[in-house]
Amino acid sequence: MAERIVEDATEGKVLSQIKEKKYADKYRDLNQPIYLIGVEFSKKERNVVGFEVEAP
Repeated sequence: MAERIVEDATEGKVLSQIKEKKYADKYRDLNQPIYLIGVEFSKKERNVVGFEVEAP
């Protein structure tokens, strides 16, 4: 799981960050389902403003 802090609105970039940094790669040998979960938090609202899930 990864999170991003954004100024106002959701940017929709959190899953690309997970993929670019290859956070899930160390779990691939476990032969279990892997779910990428990204959450964006608003700095202004101090709340969740975006949420993405993907099963690669």
